[in-house]
Amino acid sequence: MTTDSPRWFTSSYSNNGGQCVEVAVDLAASRGVVPVRDSKDRGGPVLGVTAGAFASFVAGVKAGRFGTV
Repeated sequence: MTTDSPRWFTSSYSNNGGQCVEVAVDLAASRGVVPVRDSKDRGGPVLGVTAGAFASFVAGVKAGRFGTV
């Protein structure tokens, strides 16, 4: 069953003072996009990142290629 309503996921690291994003990876297979939004402004804008770009980003984070902001 495919749905157009994203299921938002907040990182387990989200208790770091509110500087967090949420992602809805459940749309990656059906639409090829991963929506990303600010966890403090859930009604605000949503950035759509291609599934491939998001996968590369996650792999880079896991490999330690990105520093903290």
